[in-house]
Amino acid sequence: MYKAVLFDMDGTVLDTVGDLTDAINVSLEKFGFPARSQEEVKSFLGKGPAHFVNCAVPEGTDAATKQQVLAFYEPYYDSHCQIRTAPYPGIMDLLKTLKARGIRLAVISNKQEPAVKALAEQHFAGLLELAVGTSASIRCKPDPSAVLAAMAELGVEKEETLYVGDMDVDLNTARNAGIDCVGVAWGFLGRKKLEALGAERIADNTEQLLEFILK
Repeated sequence: MYKAVLFDMDGTVLDTVGDLTDAINVSLEKFGFPARSQEEVKSFLGKGPAHFVNCAVPEGTDAATKQQVLAFYEPYYDSHCQIRTAPYPGIMDLLKTLKARGIRLAVISNKQEPAVKALAEQHFAGLLELAVGTSASIRCKPDPSAVLAAMAELGVEKEETLYVGDMDVDLNTARNAGIDCVGVAWGFLGRKKLEALGAERIADNTEQLLEFILK
């Protein structure tokens, strides 16, 4: 059994795509750009806010305008991130079960840190020991530095730690950190794409994820 489980946030423990879609479309509209569909938004996620905005604006948009869109989007999303977002089915019971067994729990996300901390407090208060997002001092995954720092703070070794996520960036983060990983099929990529990316273990539901964690 693992001593610590580190979760991605978007597409893993929280279904955030509705609020992300609304926030980026408000930002795009402000600058006269066309809206993006929810499916398009899913394909842009996982590599941090700057990458998200870079994918969402029309091709050929200049760097200065991209920076302006990002500067508007980040605070807008921070204050509108809790409208349609909710935990995936079974997540709350899973976290409570793991917490009761003494397993250390944390979220490591490429979302900007203010939104990560706000969402963690709203949905998972008392369950997570750490909630880490990106900032000027925290690099985006798949750089493993945030994961390794979290492990050091929790006092766990690599062989005692599991990373859980839904995208290629999560698989690569775990590989770069030298820790085990489980992909979740309910997230933004789905089982087939995770399999194509070489995921060795994929959970179709939280009950199966719990089995992977406790084995």
